[in-house]
Amino acid sequence: METEIIGKNNEVVKRFFSEMKEIEDAIHRSSNSNRPLLNGEHYLTNRDVSEKLHISSRTLQDYRDTGKLPFIKLDGKILYKASDINRLLAKNYYPAFSG
Repeated sequence: METEIIGKNNEVVKRFFSEMKEIEDAIHRSSNSNRPLLNGEHYLTNRDVSEKLHISSRTLQDYRDTGKLPFIKLDGKILYKASDINRLLAKNYYPAFSG
């Protein structure tokens, strides 16, 4: 009876580690997007808002400076209510013309 040595180049081993990496990435994404509520509200960081709105940190600063976007400043840390971000998006929504 021959003994087969399974190494890191084996297709089954490669597939296993690839699937484990996908699971790890999914868990990481889930833990980043599922933040706890505080008084029923989700709060977002500068980075979160910049990514969500696809804007630079400078543009985000302009939104704060002009009062376009309310924020909380706590010990130098800036936070935004997720509901305020959603409200800003809804306020600036322009539906497509049907015709």
